[in-house]
Amino acid sequence: MIRAIARSAAPVEAPGAGWFEELYRSSLADVHAYVGSLLRDPAAAEDVTAAAFERAYRKRATFDPARGTPRAWLFTIARNGARDELRRRRRTASLLGEVAADEPAFEDEDDRMRHETVRAGLDRLDPTQRELILLKFHAQLSNAELAKLLGCSVSNAGTRLCRALERLREVCDVAA
Repeated sequence: MIRAIARSAAPVEAPGAGWFEELYRSSLADVHAYVGSLLRDPAAAEDVTAAAFERAYRKRATFDPARGTPRAWLFTIARNGARDELRRRRRTASLLGEVAADEPAFEDEDDRMRHETVRAGLDRLDPTQRELILLKFHAQLSNAELAKLLGCSVSNAGTRLCRALERLREVCDVAA
């Protein structure tokens, strides 16, 4: 009991030395893919990704592990940067328009067809549902991290994600 009280009174420590470098190495490609999916502009995605990492580096001392993981914190910064970029450009398109046009290499025709079906399905989703799926699979966030990022409960984030995936399956079946 005394240890629990002492722990709660003690300041929360940031991750150990080198944590930011590890975060950078493990998250760079995912952050870039996520931001690229939001902006649909490769050059802007590079700029926003770089700015997100720069901001996170400058603010690394303010990271609070009690509020979430470093990865969720970083994706929040990237998400805000992408939204700021869209506001600056005064785009009329929604924040979560089409998935970025970068074409991955496919091993066979079936993989290419599946990719095109999912991309078309994502384009047909509600922007909120699309954002949940992009955060889950580009950002690889847990439901708890999604909940903190979206400002809802963990169970609500899981339910919303489940509904978004069900809707994606529905539109992909129609499109297939």
